[in-house]
Amino acid sequence: MMRIFIAGAGKLGYKVAEALSRNGHDITVVDTDDQALQRVNNNLDVLTAKGNAAQLQILEQFNMERTSIVLAVTDSDETNILICQMAKELGCARAAARVRDPAYAKQIDFFSRRFGIDFIINPDQEVAKEIGRYLVQGGAIHVEQFAQGRVGLVEYSVSLRPELAGRMLCELDVFHGLLVVAVSRDGEIIIPHGSTQLAGKDVLYLIGKTPDLKAFAGDGEPWPQRLLPRNVMILGGGNAGFYLARHLQELGAAVKIIEQDEARCAYLAENLRNVLVIHGDGSDHDLLEEENLSQMDALVTLTGLDEENLLLALLGKQRGIGRVVAKVSRSNFISLIEQLGIDRAVNPVLISAAAIIRFIQGGQIASLSLLFGGQAEVVEIIVTEASQVVGVTLADLNLPQGMIVGAIVRGSQVTIPRGDSVIRPGDRVVVFCLAALVNQLERLFYRPRGGFLRELWHGRKDSGNPSAD
Repeated sequence: MMRIFIAGAGKLGYKVAEALSRNGHDITVVDTDDQALQRVNNNLDVLTAKGNAAQLQILEQFNMERTSIVLAVTDSDETNILICQMAKELGCARAAARVRDPAYAKQIDFFSRRFGIDFIINPDQEVAKEIGRYLVQGGAIHVEQFAQGRVGLVEYSVSLRPELAGRMLCELDVFHGLLVVAVSRDGEIIIPHGSTQLAGKDVLYLIGKTPDLKAFAGDGEPWPQRLLPRNVMILGGGNAGFYLARHLQELGAAVKIIEQDEARCAYLAENLRNVLVIHGDGSDHDLLEEENLSQMDALVTLTGLDEENLLLALLGKQRGIGRVVAKVSRSNFISLIEQLGIDRAVNPVLISAAAIIRFIQGGQIASLSLLFGGQAEVVEIIVTEASQVVGVTLADLNLPQGMIVGAIVRGSQVTIPRGDSVIRPGDRVVVFCLAALVNQLERLFYRPRGGFLRELWHGRKDSGNPSAD
């Protein structure tokens, strides 16, 4: 059990506290907002206290020398940095801070070195990275990478190969060296068998070695270069829009940002090279038509309102834009967006919470991707000697349907496993798992001390709307 001190009871603080508290950790949440603390009290089994965590007496009151981790996730970067610095000075073992301002981006190493901050999370930058990965990989082919890029999960539309439709998997030889771990059909997840017949609108989820995946996709060039959209429109010039525009421009895309705040437009124009910044209302259809919305290769909606992002994304799909991404703050909107045909939904809180949980877990979770709005996940696990799977063949493990070991990485060797494959301590194992089976996954693969993945999924499932950050 760890003693964890969380400064900030907003969306991110709440989600992390929710995940950690259900694992028996001793959690304290401190905030100055009565309403935010009341929501925590009503729903979570944690200790709460009203106060400013940047004040010395607050930190001393909660015995930093006995605290395992301090998480500073208030809405002030400077306050978060100060809290972590003070906590480390008072003897806290580890400290993590949320820092969002782009002005601090080049100072992260200095903060870590000088102030002893062990982990810094920037939700806007994480969102931009997530969107950027999707956009450069293309709308019909989406790739998640594991084991330093040696293993991949590909989301592949059958529409790219119409000849696959109507065929059973056992009849096809195009998946050599790959595992088809799931099929998405009309919003439902299918765990396929050899007799599963593919339909024209199916989306396949395949795990395999990266070279084999590229061969399957018919890709001889690096994917980001081949599939980078030429023209991208970003609606909303906040920090996520800033990071995304800079990244795409550096890759060679023509980027256009529409932002309503005049002062913000001036900042963007001054700090972004070769990016067209337009002062205007991104929800103004006439303005969008003037700016050639229908000629864009990709549209990203990053305004501060979920409903506006949803409607603008739908407009983009109606105009025939190939790749459309919407930012949503409420996790219950994710499945709705996917059902409406919008290509991608990103949630800053959930992305950040996953990163923080990986930090707290201490390295056993190397990577985590959630699919189907949280109904399933693919996780890269570093196997310890205490794991129940060590030394047992996969056939003898009798894994339930919906839990599939997609790859085993041992040193420089990548293996797509069979029934006689055996997992060893130190292996990196890439596992596909339905959310309903996460509890079993944890019992098999982890030390008997946590339920982080389960709580992350429950967090995605939660339709509540905690205090805004």
